[in-house]
Amino acid sequence: MTGPRQTLLICCGALAREVVALVREQGWEQRIKVECLPAKLHMDPVSIPEAVRRKIQTERDNYDDVLVFYGDCGTGGQLDDMLEEEGVERIDGAHCYEIYAGSSQFAALMKDEPGSFFLSDFLARHFERLVWQGLALDRFPQLRDTYFGNYRKVVYLAQSEDGEMVEYARKAADMLGLEFEMRYTGIGGYRDFLEARIA
Repeated sequence: MTGPRQTLLICCGALAREVVALVREQGWEQRIKVECLPAKLHMDPVSIPEAVRRKIQTERDNYDDVLVFYGDCGTGGQLDDMLEEEGVERIDGAHCYEIYAGSSQFAALMKDEPGSFFLSDFLARHFERLVWQGLALDRFPQLRDTYFGNYRKVVYLAQSEDGEMVEYARKAADMLGLEFEMRYTGIGGYRDFLEARIA
């Protein structure tokens, strides 16, 4: 008698906290192994496809299925081309913001204000290190207008109902001199995707 099918879920490190919590909440620990790649890959999106391919090729023989929790994430279709070669499915969406909000709601947000800078829980938590220091705004604050002059507001797509996270996101908006808006999304399409595939 065989056990349940085992699935490897290759995940962006920026989603690690939420995805691991989802797997535990649903009681899927015996069925899904979450493997997270470094979130810093987003600083060089063209490196994402090969990093995901290496993980697929190293691990796939140990699992019945492999799924990928990455949007296109700036790879210009290269991630999808690689996944087609490997015969592996990924979640639909251009990036995590679209997946969190849902495609139609994200499109409506962009139509309402194209000059929106989006934050997830991960990016709100690490804003100062990844954005403020990462773009050298801590040393050259005059670059703020160069980078963000065409933005009008920060839209925080909240995965959790955590007051501390709201304050992180609000502080990011203040640092950028932008309006602040919050939308609670939970983990949106990620949950739906897994529930449809883990029967």
